[in-house]
Amino acid sequence: MAKQVEQVCVVKGWQEGPVIDESTLKDDLTRHFYYTLGRDKVGESQLYLYHALALTIRDRLVARCRETNKKIKQQKSRKTSYLSLEFLMGRALGNAVLNLDLEDQVSSALQEYCTKIETIEDAEHDAGLGNGGLGRLAACFLDSCASLALPVIGYGIRYEYGMFNQSMSDGNQIEQPDNWLREGHPWELSAPEHSKRIKFGGYVNSYTDKQGREHRQWVSSHDVLAVPYDVPIPGYKNNIVNTLRLWKSEATDEFNLTEFNAGSYSEAVAQKNLAEQITMVLYPNDSSENGKELRLRQQYFLSSASIQDIVDQWVNDHGESFTDFADYHVFQLNDTHPSIAVAELMRVLVDDYELDWDDAWQITTKTMAYTNHTLLPEALEKWSVSLFSKLLPRILEIVFEINARFLADVAQHWPGDVDKQRELSLIEEGGEPQIRMAYLAIVGSYSVNGVAALHTELLKAGLFKEFYALWPNKFNNKTNGVTPRRWLAHCNPTLSELISEKIGSDWVRDFAQINQLRRFYDDTSFQTQWQDAKVINKQRLVDLVKERCGVEFDVSMMFDVQVKRIHEYKRQLLNILHVIHLYDRIRRGDTQGLVPRCVLLGGKAAPGYYMAKKIIKLINNVADVINKDPLASSYLRVAFLPNYNVTAMEVICPATDLSEQVSTAGKEASGTGNMKFMMNGALTIGTLDGANIEIRDAVGADNFFLFGAEAHQIDDIKSRYNPAHLIEQNSDLANVMHLLESGHFNLFEPCLFDDVINAIKSPHDPWLVAHDFESYVSAQKQVDKAYADQAYWTQMSILNTAASGIFSSDRTISQYSDDIWHLTPLNTSDTDSTTATSKATKS
Repeated sequence: MAKQVEQVCVVKGWQEGPVIDESTLKDDLTRHFYYTLGRDKVGESQLYLYHALALTIRDRLVARCRETNKKIKQQKSRKTSYLSLEFLMGRALGNAVLNLDLEDQVSSALQEYCTKIETIEDAEHDAGLGNGGLGRLAACFLDSCASLALPVIGYGIRYEYGMFNQSMSDGNQIEQPDNWLREGHPWELSAPEHSKRIKFGGYVNSYTDKQGREHRQWVSSHDVLAVPYDVPIPGYKNNIVNTLRLWKSEATDEFNLTEFNAGSYSEAVAQKNLAEQITMVLYPNDSSENGKELRLRQQYFLSSASIQDIVDQWVNDHGESFTDFADYHVFQLNDTHPSIAVAELMRVLVDDYELDWDDAWQITTKTMAYTNHTLLPEALEKWSVSLFSKLLPRILEIVFEINARFLADVAQHWPGDVDKQRELSLIEEGGEPQIRMAYLAIVGSYSVNGVAALHTELLKAGLFKEFYALWPNKFNNKTNGVTPRRWLAHCNPTLSELISEKIGSDWVRDFAQINQLRRFYDDTSFQTQWQDAKVINKQRLVDLVKERCGVEFDVSMMFDVQVKRIHEYKRQLLNILHVIHLYDRIRRGDTQGLVPRCVLLGGKAAPGYYMAKKIIKLINNVADVINKDPLASSYLRVAFLPNYNVTAMEVICPATDLSEQVSTAGKEASGTGNMKFMMNGALTIGTLDGANIEIRDAVGADNFFLFGAEAHQIDDIKSRYNPAHLIEQNSDLANVMHLLESGHFNLFEPCLFDDVINAIKSPHDPWLVAHDFESYVSAQKQVDKAYADQAYWTQMSILNTAASGIFSSDRTISQYSDDIWHLTPLNTSDTDSTTATSKATKS
């Protein structure tokens, strides 16, 4: 068959396939619209035209993806497999058109249909493959890997439903299913021939071969199929297209025909339903035992399918010799979720290919690398031994063996120190023993990295200090970054065009060049153009807030924004306390020096997170009171944007004046929203937490609004923390608490916010909201003073964008490649595009 296809291509002069380039784009769009989709007119909906355009662009991506894979094989490239439970990709169309340099051709083709790409993009759903910063970071990393021509494949799960769609009912969060696949996903290509069998349940047998070697065999398991769906990931103007492979769970057999014929219909399809549940919903609520089990299934499903896929490719190309396997493969574990891959690779090598344990362990520990994304101990994955025994009996045996051998090393390093062995053991003792998955990742990896300078230091000094003492050379820092293609070039075309007029367009490829903007920060003409671009972007956000919230923002006011997952450590509560403080000042007539501002908050609370949901309700109630008060309207307007996602952020960050990064110091690993806002010229008010520290270092202390306790002070503050005294001593905070406690924002809902009030007043509040309030208010007054001088504010805005080069994910990925992965960029010299290399953006 392959030979017949090749002959057809030669006869038609196609060589490697049909001619698909810019010249045929208009015809291809028409062909897909009329014949692939069977449409003859656009109608009111743009859906079919979007699908036709997506398929037209996908054709070009597939052709380049095929060439990229061929290069990887020809150059015998070492490659990285990036394992992540989340990939928050956002919409694909605009990004693909930008990276393929097809804006003019697409615009011309759409003129035939009397529309433009901005209209078509609205028909695309955000891919529901992630929850927040972790997934968005993974998406940025894939963009940078392709743009730097690095051979990297992403592995994730093809969730049928995303986390949830968020709506508001009387100020309360309402969760609705995010059926993002309901109208299809034209960017993916299924590859069922590469499906993998994933084992669950059953038990383990042992047998001895003719050479007297004992083997373990996982039998009577309930298997599930992992079916791959490939999504192409284009690099920026370099003809490199990498792959994101997403796994969908399916039953090995559709249903039990015997039971079906006997009338037991529900039992007949039970196995199929159980299998498909694994990839049904992103991150099930794990507060119940069923939720925990499903989440563990997801983690093993992803890890096993991905490991099997890479090993199968190796065996297909090299046979069953794994001598050189570690020279060509790296598995990067994006947070603790896929850490079970350490044990799974051991299982595949030892059980399926009969390697000796020591040989298999040497391969595993040379190929696994682990990124930690959290400083919160409760966020590190732990699973009960009993659940492991039930679901993954063979994997449990392997974890026990890894632990036994590791503890022998610990005993050698700290002779006779039983407490140290207990402290470092992969198995946490107690009434119900738990497997510490982060420990498994550390023990099984050759690299462990944090994601900001402070975060990494806190890992070494706190969470993982004993491991750092044991293996100091394993630990390193890779400060996160975001892709400037999506987060400036694509989402902010008005500002991007202005920047390119001044410094040329190469900054999109090499973001270190953005520092050339420094030359123009005091150019009054450029300042005016900068301000004009901001007004255009603000109007887009005004329209979005009006549509979603029914609140009228004003482009002449400061736009003060905090959008991110709702969590107590991120301190949206501190933000809303300041809003109440501003309202109190307005009501008392204390408006001197007060700059009119529109405050926007947004983000989702986990379904089972009671306090986060209360904070959302408080924000909405406060907004409702303020927005209805005629005294406040000229000074303060407040909105909570429902269903915050990537597409919303693409409108929000170009319009933002003030970026709120107010987490309790020592709690935020890095943050990436802070970087997106900075790239688009927003100024940051923040604590010395996560990447805020590096942002402040990059732009200079004079261009950053700092407040709050520092990480090294937190423990001392907690030891003598007395919020009641702080409230008594600070009249501003006392006024705010009085408004809350009097029920001013819940007149018809008595006691509604008592738990929030009690949390603020608790001497055990780990987030120190009351402590940092005074410093926060003081910093906000400095914000007002700076914003009142628009020329000065614009200078700082330009300097923030100019200093943001270091926060490109190209720089981050270059460091991963150079320091951890040791990849060689693919050769792109045979293309017309300028080659992107791993040396790009290393500022």
